[in-house]
Amino acid sequence: MPDLRDRWRTGFIEATTYDWAVEHEHVAGVFGRLLWGTDTGAFYRDIARLSELLAGTSVLDIPCGGGVAFRGLQPEQKLRYVAADLSPVMLRRARAEAERRRLHWIEFVEADVQALPFAERSFELCITYTGLHCFPDPAAAIVEMARVLRPGGQLRGTSVIRQAGLRQDAVVRLMQAAGLFGPGLTPAELRTSLADAGLVKVEASADGALAYFSARRRAARRTASPSASLRHPE
Repeated sequence: MPDLRDRWRTGFIEATTYDWAVEHEHVAGVFGRLLWGTDTGAFYRDIARLSELLAGTSVLDIPCGGGVAFRGLQPEQKLRYVAADLSPVMLRRARAEAERRRLHWIEFVEADVQALPFAERSFELCITYTGLHCFPDPAAAIVEMARVLRPGGQLRGTSVIRQAGLRQDAVVRLMQAAGLFGPGLTPAELRTSLADAGLVKVEASADGALAYFSARRRAARRTASPSASLRHPE
C-alpha cells in the first residue's frame, strides 16, 4: 500500500478536490448518494452542533481539512480550538476559511494523528470528520486521540466504513488502490477500536457507508473522604 502519510502530506489535487466538494453541500449530497449511499445532510447537522459549545471549551479538530467544521462555529464562541492536519495545503485552506468566518481564535498545527504533539488530557472534545478511513492505522489513531482527551472528554466523528454494501465496498477498494484510503474499519471494528482505546459510552451508527460515532474517556474516579470510608461497628 502506498505511504498514505506522504500522499496526503504532499498531495494537492486530492486535497483541493475533496475540500471543494465538501464545502458545497449540494455537491457533497450528490456524491454521498452515488458513492456511499448516504444522506450527507446528517453530516452537516452533526457539525452544526459545535455551535452549542461554551466559550473556553478545548477542542481538537483532526484532520481539519479545509475547515469544513468551521461552519458550525460562531465568532463570539472563542473556544480553545486547535485545527490540525498533516497537509500544509489543507492548513492553508483552513486558515483562509477561518479568516473568512472571523474565527480569529483558532490555532493551526501541522500534525500526524498517530503522533500528536499534545500532552495527555489536553482537550475536552476531539472531532475527526471523514478522516479514519484515510489513516494507515485507524485503530492506532483512535488510541492517540483518546490519549489527549481529558477524563469525561468526548471523541466524535464520521468515517467511511467497509461492509456497507457491494457497490460501496467496490468504491472503497478503488480508493485504496489509488492510495487515498487506508485499510479502514468495519462497523464492528470501529466499535471494538473505540472500546480498546479505553473509551466508554461507545455509540456508532451507519447511514450507507458513512458511520457516525462517539465515545468518552472514562471520567476520573472520585476519591472517598477518609470519614466516608470508616466502618462503624455492628
